[in-house]
Parts: sequence; C-alpha cells; structure tokens
Amino acid sequence: MPAPDFTEQLNLQIGNELAAHNQYLAVAVHYDAETMPRMAAFFYEQALEERDHAMMMIQYLLDTDAQVQIPGVEAPVSKFADVVAPIKLALEQEKRVTDQINKLVTIAREENDFASEQFMQWFIKEQVEEVATMGDLLAVATRNADIEGIEEYVAREHSGGESDPTAPRAAGA
Repeated sequence: MPAPDFTEQLNLQIGNELAAHNQYLAVAVHYDAETMPRMAAFFYEQALEERDHAMMMIQYLLDTDAQVQIPGVEAPVSKFADVVAPIKLALEQEKRVTDQINKLVTIAREENDFASEQFMQWFIKEQVEEVATMGDLLAVATRNADIEGIEEYVAREHSGGESDPTAPRAAGA
C-alpha cells in the first residue's frame, strides 16, 4: 500500500487533474465558439488527456488497495479576452501541475514509497512535454495573433496523438 500521505495527496491530485480536464474543456468550447476548429480539437484532446491522468491515478490507488476519494472541483474559467488568453492560462496550469507532480514524487521519496515514486516517473516526463507544448503554442499565438496562423501551426504540429506504451493503465480502460 502507498504511504498514507502520498495516498492523501494523490487523491487531491485526482481532483487537480479533473479540474484541468474541465478547464481544457472550457478552452475547447471557447475556441469552438470562435470558429477555430483545430484549436478546439487540440484542447478537446488535452481535456481527455487530463481525464486519463486522473483515471491512471485512480487505477494505481485501486491496484495498491488504497482508498480512492474523488474530490470536487471549482468551475473553470470560460470567458477570455482574446485568442491568446486561454493558452496563457493553459501554460500556467501546466506549470502548476508540474509543481504538484514534483511534490508527489518528493512525498513518495521521503516516505521510502518506491512503488509510488516509480509510478510518478511517467507523469514527470509527461509534464515536461506538456509545458513545452503550451510554451511553444503560446509563442506562436503571441507572435502571430492571427487565427489562420495559429490554426495552421496546430494542424501542422499537433495533428494527432500517438499512444504512449509506457503510460500507466487508466481505470475503466
């Protein structure tokens, strides 16, 4: 069984991942309403990834006979000043999640919970990718600030996700 403090914090992180899911869903809806189908599709996909992260954490707790508690989440931001603002928010969110993941690794390490520390390694790699992706997207959107340029970039650089065979198993999958 995972260390009690790790279990408590991982349950909180499940809520953080679900909140990230909802935020990306709100961003996707915003871009859909702005008739930016590629950005909408990109953020719908990001929303599903965040949900999957929560489900992976749930499955880990189930696999280790730890208690799963699904926390409530606050409503996401759904109104944005321009087409760049949601991307800024997404980058801030990914940086915050990176800090949360690092905290979980630290807790597992301090508790000598080697299985939990190993489980979190994939999430560390994932966060490096997510921060880089949102940082690049923000740079392009800030530089271009025109809808066609942003849509073209997303179509070219993010045309479809390949599954990662090293990803933890998600509950219900």
